[in-house]
Amino acid sequence: MLSQQYSCTKSSCFFCIMEDHDSSNRSAAIRDYIKDIPSLDDEELILVVSELWSIAMTRPDDEEFPNLGIFECMTSLINKGIHDRAWLLKNQNIYIPYYAAHIVGSYTMNKVDFAMNAVEYGVVLPLLELLRGKMSWVEQRVAVRALGHLASYEKTFRALEGYEDEVVGLAIHLASSCVEEVYGKFVGVKDERKRLKYHCDLLTRGVEGAETVNRKAEEWASQMQCWSIHLLNCFAVKGRCLSLMCEEKFLNELCGMWGGLANHASPAGVGLTRILCHNKVGRGSISRSRKVVESLCNLSRSSDDWQYMGIDCLVLLLKDLNTRYEVIEVVTSYLVDLVELRALGSRTNVGEVITRALLHNRKYDQSRAKIKNADVRRLLEEIRVSKVERRKREMYVSNEKLEAKRVMVKLVKQQGNHKFSMGKIEEAVLKYTEGLQLCPLRHKNERIVLYSNRAQCYLLLRDPDGAISDTTRALSLSTPPNSHANSLWTRAQAYDVKGMAKESLMDCIMFINACIKSDGSDRFKVPYHAVRMISKQMEATSLFTGAQMRGEKAKQYGEHKRRNSEPIRIQEQSKSHASGLSTILEDPFAGRNGSGRKKVERDNRRNKTL
Repeated sequence: MLSQQYSCTKSSCFFCIMEDHDSSNRSAAIRDYIKDIPSLDDEELILVVSELWSIAMTRPDDEEFPNLGIFECMTSLINKGIHDRAWLLKNQNIYIPYYAAHIVGSYTMNKVDFAMNAVEYGVVLPLLELLRGKMSWVEQRVAVRALGHLASYEKTFRALEGYEDEVVGLAIHLASSCVEEVYGKFVGVKDERKRLKYHCDLLTRGVEGAETVNRKAEEWASQMQCWSIHLLNCFAVKGRCLSLMCEEKFLNELCGMWGGLANHASPAGVGLTRILCHNKVGRGSISRSRKVVESLCNLSRSSDDWQYMGIDCLVLLLKDLNTRYEVIEVVTSYLVDLVELRALGSRTNVGEVITRALLHNRKYDQSRAKIKNADVRRLLEEIRVSKVERRKREMYVSNEKLEAKRVMVKLVKQQGNHKFSMGKIEEAVLKYTEGLQLCPLRHKNERIVLYSNRAQCYLLLRDPDGAISDTTRALSLSTPPNSHANSLWTRAQAYDVKGMAKESLMDCIMFINACIKSDGSDRFKVPYHAVRMISKQMEATSLFTGAQMRGEKAKQYGEHKRRNSEPIRIQEQSKSHASGLSTILEDPFAGRNGSGRKKVERDNRRNKTL
């Protein structure tokens, strides 16, 4: 602890005060000391503030410091860091605004009384200054966290109402740009000496290693994005500034924002999308974005923890007649695979809800010919037949006939397995399809195997869409949902073929979980093929992968542009110089040891030969 490292040489010492067991004396001494903290001008300041940060992190609900003037003190320190550059660069004061904003965020996280106290002492304006980027992305991260806490309470939300357009605009910008910002200004800086030292110190807290720093930076960037979206949620749920959030550019970016494995507890982009879907304006904007709708469809057929949110959004879009016909021809082919999904978390009868949403206003759909796509109409009729008519017919079938059908299905499945083992994949598909048509709806385990086997055939036939559809149906029938190991692995492979790394990664993780549960031993070994797939998808879904690729493309484009413009510039210069400067035209092509010049000469000789 810092209190153990700090050697007390003063009559009035914070760490000595904290050791006082007399509560009344201690409270009075702490109150007086906190008032004087902004005037400290030596090493003691950073030691005290970092210790306060540690206390706030470990005991955020403790009333001691919030009731003794901590918010007034932190407000003063943030203002001082923003407006007094000389003070900021002195000693270790560069760390102070970060710690101060973090302390405010920690104490306002759970208690509305603390949040009201913070607002009363004027923390909003200095936090807004940090959010505007007065210092760096590190301070923006803790500022958006603290403002999100203040905005989440009804009583303190009013303190942000006067700045709502700016706050929402800044939060949108931060959510969209924070990954590029962190990569461009920190992770992408390969020379570690050029990185800001205090950023490295705050990220690692003494743990060395470039890999550790970069991993922590990725986690912080993800947190900053999730906290920015949380701040937007606070405004969206009240129907405020929806026009800003519903701009097409941001909605398209939003569907690519997810908490990742580092922030798995945050729904990130889909959480805000779901809130917008509860509003007429939001539904209209989302239904017009094909990218957002397809993203929700992919989420609804994944094993992601937020699968239910994707389903909720699509159901809300289908139930609204103003958006139903904008999306139904896209979403039907996805949701048809989920109509037999029973429970999902605490939600029950999920498949029934989906079925009602798809068949909602069916007579109107038919009479007005609103649905022009013949395949979509066929799928809707298939749902109606299987979920309504076929179920009613099977209710009156005797147990003897059901058992006879079970035997027939088993025989057909064995025939399909034989065809599969012989390499006759197309014929195996026909047998599994025949088995599914014969199998009663209530025989779920047999149907799971048939769907899973047919999905493997589709994968071998290079039909990943068919494989995803069948595995999703099998996983919807499994108990609990998304627990059938073979289907999870097949779908992970199919998603990999389609380049859908996030969905493939989620299925890989669920596949390993299913294998561990079925094995039941403590010595279970994760299959090597699953380890390789997870490693591949984790790299592909890394938060900075996109930023890195865009950075490399920009660098290549700049280099290409420089190479193309350089000869022209030199030729223009040569016109105004005396003749005989032949080496000028060769300079742009000269590489190390003249290798570039030799390459040009070889190309010239090759052209002459041709």
